[in-house]
Amino acid sequence: MNRSELADGLRELGVRPGGVLMVHTRMSALGHVVGGSETVVRALLDALGPEGTLMAYASWAEHVYEEDRPAYLASPPQWDPETGAIDPGYGRVPERIRTWPGARRSDHPEASMVAVGPRADWLVERHPGDDGYGWESPLARLVQADGQVLLLGAPLDTLTLLHHAEAIATAPGKRRRTFTVRVGDEDRTYTDIDTEHGAYPYDTLDLPDDEFAVIAREALARGTGTRGTIGPAECHLFRAPELAAYGAAWIDDRFR
Repeated sequence: MNRSELADGLRELGVRPGGVLMVHTRMSALGHVVGGSETVVRALLDALGPEGTLMAYASWAEHVYEEDRPAYLASPPQWDPETGAIDPGYGRVPERIRTWPGARRSDHPEASMVAVGPRADWLVERHPGDDGYGWESPLARLVQADGQVLLLGAPLDTLTLLHHAEAIATAPGKRRRTFTVRVGDEDRTYTDIDTEHGAYPYDTLDLPDDEFAVIAREALARGTGTRGTIGPAECHLFRAPELAAYGAAWIDDRFR
């Protein structure tokens, strides 16, 4: 697949020119892409057009929950949003976006977002250390912008926006976690929802799959989001406000 074929597929799926788009990508699902991850980013920017903004999850490669890693406690790595590599578990495309000319990144070691385009600064300029996925986060601004979330061959359980749904849900029993990260010459403490073990006790629900995959499939079944294929890849596209609202309501209904 080449750049123009990929861009055409994105437009056909429903990517809006001039909008804000958060992307999750599984390169292996796309098959052979001429030019690799660079071509994927260029095609995404082509589909968005010059007025559009591309966004991705950019969690730091040095896992912040380091309490069970004595070596990290003895000599902790320093968090720097300008240089900190993205966790490779999130694929090649987010790191490619992070290093793209003009890219901007939010200042949060675990929940950081990276963006390219006219609204990049607005998306990432403020990222509170005590509510990384909540009402003042880049994900909240994605919702405010009536943005879209694209799974480009990525599975449903990668929908980071559902962490925002967890953060804004009002059901009792929400689990939070505190961790410390070295920033410059000082240790800085962050407190947020527990994204490692789940912000809510989903294991008590006897779900057939990962909770985010279950929420996403139910949302799709109710008309929130669309399915399609680009090349060999199964893809999904959601409106961010609809998905966040559905996710928060799903959580509140089960844990109220």
